[in-house]
Amino acid sequence: MNPRSREQHHGIGMTSQRTRDRLIERLREQGISNERVLEVMRNTPRHLFVDEALAHRAYEDTALPIGHGQTISQPYIVARMTQMLLEHGTPHSVLEIGTGCGYQTLVLSQLVSQVYSIERIRALHEQAKKRLEDLKVYNVELRLTDGALGWPNRNYRFDRILMTAAASEIPRKLVEQLREGGEMILPYDSGRGQVLLRITRRGDDFETEAFEPVIFVPLLPGVEE
Repeated sequence: MNPRSREQHHGIGMTSQRTRDRLIERLREQGISNERVLEVMRNTPRHLFVDEALAHRAYEDTALPIGHGQTISQPYIVARMTQMLLEHGTPHSVLEIGTGCGYQTLVLSQLVSQVYSIERIRALHEQAKKRLEDLKVYNVELRLTDGALGWPNRNYRFDRILMTAAASEIPRKLVEQLREGGEMILPYDSGRGQVLLRITRRGDDFETEAFEPVIFVPLLPGVEE
């Protein structure tokens, strides 16, 4: 985020330093240890990504509704998935599946060189696009399309892919857009509950590691106009 934009939006709404510091301490207590992630979470204006009526709850460690049956993820989950994404080095390019309100997109944009983000719901896509433009974020490219199909340009290969909706099967077209050694972080629904997965590309093979239980909205096909 442009430093001037950060200054411009600092102090609007429920954004006192004490409020943000409490959230960061809670994230530390839950195991978030990457200082870059914590600093970005401290300085990112989450209140700008929720309805005005919910702005007073923006720095609580909880998911909040953003309309269209979607939510802005709990800060812990944003921090956890972002920390996992950076665990094996800072990626150059990240593909995000599920722009939503654009909050996770903004967090990523401050940590990596280039973010590509897909949203299937037009209203959310347009809102996120305006918010990021207002914040003068220039290293994000947004697309309105079916996330399970991957980035529209099939020649793209990404260092990391981050999915913010639960898949009941591994989307093959997505993992094929990983570079060699690239990783995909996603919630996976086995039918007996959701868990966080990391998938790593090794040539034509894909290694899978399972982590803690999570709760995400399901990955849906198509585009909602």
